[in-house]
Amino acid sequence: MIAPEILDAVRAGDRRALARVITAIEEDPSTTIPERDPAVPIVGITGPPGVGKSSLVSSLLTLIRKRGSQAAVVAVDPSSPITGGALLGDRIRMQDHVDDPGVFVRSMASRGHLGGLSAATVRTVDLLTNAGFDMVLVETVGVGQSEVEVMHLADVVVLVVAPGFGDQIQADKAGIVEIADVFAINKADRDGVEMVRRALHEIASTPSRTRAVVETVATSGSGVEDLLDTLETELES
Repeated sequence: MIAPEILDAVRAGDRRALARVITAIEEDPSTTIPERDPAVPIVGITGPPGVGKSSLVSSLLTLIRKRGSQAAVVAVDPSSPITGGALLGDRIRMQDHVDDPGVFVRSMASRGHLGGLSAATVRTVDLLTNAGFDMVLVETVGVGQSEVEVMHLADVVVLVVAPGFGDQIQADKAGIVEIADVFAINKADRDGVEMVRRALHEIASTPSRTRAVVETVATSGSGVEDLLDTLETELES
């Protein structure tokens, strides 16, 4: 049971109190917390390892802050098979924001959960929507037909790919079509982008819907503004 005054502190923007409550949720996911605030958008960021998801999230955070908004990130890291603890590499890649009070980043171990989200992730996201943020980003472990839980959690899901993943896109076509609202080709300055672009455009449009394909280079910020604009358009639709 979380003391009411602690939850009041979370709502008031106390980041230490927020971190304490998230730790309590990780230890016991049944911990009582406020329900999700539907006015706060949740964006899922998923994709295979190595496509630069964390770098892209970091670039999105930079732009979100430039626009005067605050954002939180839940980065679901693979668990160590020995200790069950997260590798927590996402926090390292987001060091640019460590001293920014308008950004909160929390890595959470997947703890062997195959759906891409840890057992405590959903509860943590609910809490973050009550902590004064304008947007919550959820970065998941990977992508595949078994890892579609982010679709049920997020208002918009971005599938991030990169040059060299064209064959994987074709192989995972059914899962991708089910999951993604927006496609982002990161590392778009590298050789092989044309093949990925072609593969995505083939599946981005169906008789029932057309989804945007945005090309980005997270390390330079190229295309990131276009991606954020696309996300905001999706959230408004």
